[in-house]
Amino acid sequence: MLTDKEIQRYDRQMILPSFGREKQEKLKAASVLVIGAGGLGCPALQYLAAAGVGRIGIVDGDIIEVSNLHRQILYNSSDIGANKAAKAAEKINALNPFVKTDIYGEHLNTDNALEIISGYDIILDGTDNFPTRYLINDACVILGKPNVFASISEFSAQISIFNYSTQAQRGVNYRDLYPTPPTAGEVPSCAEAGVIGALPGIAGTTQAMEAIKLITGIGTPLIDKLWIYDTLNNNSNIIELSIDPTQAPICELINYELFCGNPENIEEIEAAVLQQNPGKYQLIDVRTEEKHKDKNIGGLNIPIDELQNKLKDLDKNKHYVLYCSSGNKSKRATEILLKNGFEHILSLKGGLNNYD
Repeated sequence: MLTDKEIQRYDRQMILPSFGREKQEKLKAASVLVIGAGGLGCPALQYLAAAGVGRIGIVDGDIIEVSNLHRQILYNSSDIGANKAAKAAEKINALNPFVKTDIYGEHLNTDNALEIISGYDIILDGTDNFPTRYLINDACVILGKPNVFASISEFSAQISIFNYSTQAQRGVNYRDLYPTPPTAGEVPSCAEAGVIGALPGIAGTTQAMEAIKLITGIGTPLIDKLWIYDTLNNNSNIIELSIDPTQAPICELINYELFCGNPENIEEIEAAVLQQNPGKYQLIDVRTEEKHKDKNIGGLNIPIDELQNKLKDLDKNKHYVLYCSSGNKSKRATEILLKNGFEHILSLKGGLNNYD
């Protein structure tokens, strides 16, 4: 039941045709888990809370950094260094004290995913990496939870609702659209390719709207559809999705880092340790020449695409530290060197983003 204060708060959406008190009470009774309190999660969380979703879970193990603030507008400069999940809960509780928040200040993984996801009606994927996307997909399939998905790249966004089952027929899931992940390095991260701040705002707000539509039963949600929006040119398309009949049943969680081709057992070095030992290591920047000229911390510049052909120019007896923008590309480059007999190789943890 809604209190008088809640009725006053939600008045402008309750007077909408075909919405009313009944739909508002459905929102109050619902629970949504937002995985990732970053560029997508910040606007989604704000609008879910403002709309009156009764319980919201927030999963994120990252801390707030200054480079987040141009797009993660739930935070401000004084929040730098705080855990995102905890700080996001604080902000949306201030926005709407009638909403209950659950804080999971950790990364989703194969050990905690099923337990965390099982407690919510709808899952909202606000993550930015392929291992976690496949993990969320598979956990949602196993538990029978709808997955409100979004991804962004440079100036375009993709939004869909996966795994919405009707009449004993399973819904399309992420693996029907992308059976296998892209090869390592094929799709750059936002840290590598960049992102305009308003884009995740559009995509995350759309995710919130799609979740509201699912909860209340209004409109036509993006079930088994993929909405592709190019913000730069204002082009928009909706693609009908279908089930892949060859998809193997999803019955258990797997090693998603290995499945996505991310190198394992790569040794990393913290920026502080590197700074304390400036003469010990030979630095190699594995980004493009353009990015190296724009910002670097010294050393050689050997783009990862050229690394295999430049191995003969490197001394296997030297101690190397490879770096890039976020630490992902340098880990893949480190793997290349290790496979070619180099032993003293480290990757800069977090890349330049963590280097002051």
